[in-house]
Amino acid sequence: MPGNDLTRLRIALTIFFALDGFIFAGWVVRIPAIKEQTGASASALGLALLGVSAGAVITMTLTGRLCRRYGSHPVTVVCGVLLSLSVALPPLTHSALALGLVLLLFGAAYGGINVAFNSAAVDLVAALRRPIMPSFHGAFSLGGMIGAGLGGLVAGYLSPTRHLFGLSLIGLLVTAVVGRSLLRLGPPAPTDHMPQEKRVPHRLDARTRGLVTVFGLIALCTAYGEGALADWGALHLEQDLKAHPGVAAVGYSCFALAMTIGRLSGTTLLERLGRTRTVVAGGTTAAVGMLLGALAPSVWAALLGFAITGLGLANIFPVAVERAGALAGPSGVATASTLGYGGMLLGPPAIGFMADWFSLPAALTSVAALAAVAALIGFGTRNAASN
Repeated sequence: MPGNDLTRLRIALTIFFALDGFIFAGWVVRIPAIKEQTGASASALGLALLGVSAGAVITMTLTGRLCRRYGSHPVTVVCGVLLSLSVALPPLTHSALALGLVLLLFGAAYGGINVAFNSAAVDLVAALRRPIMPSFHGAFSLGGMIGAGLGGLVAGYLSPTRHLFGLSLIGLLVTAVVGRSLLRLGPPAPTDHMPQEKRVPHRLDARTRGLVTVFGLIALCTAYGEGALADWGALHLEQDLKAHPGVAAVGYSCFALAMTIGRLSGTTLLERLGRTRTVVAGGTTAAVGMLLGALAPSVWAALLGFAITGLGLANIFPVAVERAGALAGPSGVATASTLGYGGMLLGPPAIGFMADWFSLPAALTSVAALAAVAALIGFGTRNAASN
């Protein structure tokens, strides 16, 4: 594929990553309002959010096969349409059960698009031979920051129904325009230029499968924190620290901004520190930041903790997915993405149950614990894979 086509492909994928973050954040900042609308308790809301998790995990197990059969680019476009349509549904519900059912569809679209465009991005990373994976996830974070910031601005003026319907229209328009470009561009074929020993084998040995699973577990531990902050961060600030709804919405925006900054500088960081030190330092930083964010007695200290957590988590997930893809191709991407996004989507319901059993601040400390686990796993596997 010529250099100009690679550049156009990178731009198209970057826009889809950003759109995904924008739509997801637009939904999560309206969760407190939709919780009130449905009259759900914390545990009932957690069960409804499990619909997102179930839909995503089921779809992720199938998306790798769909990408191999039809290509990751068409699957990305189709899932983009479904994601844009389904985000308008949650505000139309008036019970936790109905909310859970529509979130099942939303989760299916969300899971599918994430596996599809991560597979396409890993192919492009291999073709360019540079660790640019964090830049794609930086676009997701930037989209999330903009979506959360916009949500905070319009929370006092627009109902959730009008807000999320607007996001649906934006998503469909972007998908129609950028999707045409993505469909015209075929996937790069870096294997023709790679040394034979670096090519992904047709059959994976047990050691390779084990490493892919380990990278997936690292992704799970860190994505758990991203999902928890997305779904429960605003509620923690509003409910426990008595923040204004607009200020509470800014909490996720601070997290997304810090993560965006970390990911946009991720390529340079990886080239200087290597993957292992990036994972270990990131997990440790996130653990410290989340302890502050969960246990701080003031809104501003909690916002600082959210920002530190975002910086720490920024590059761990992209590194894990890229390494799994480099080892095992699309199957590796699907496995790591399924585990990683499974952590992101299963984390919020777990937080809901722990919040009912203990308290929401105590439940959020589990984010710090899993970030520390990711750092330990990264250090323990430092000699098992290339840095």
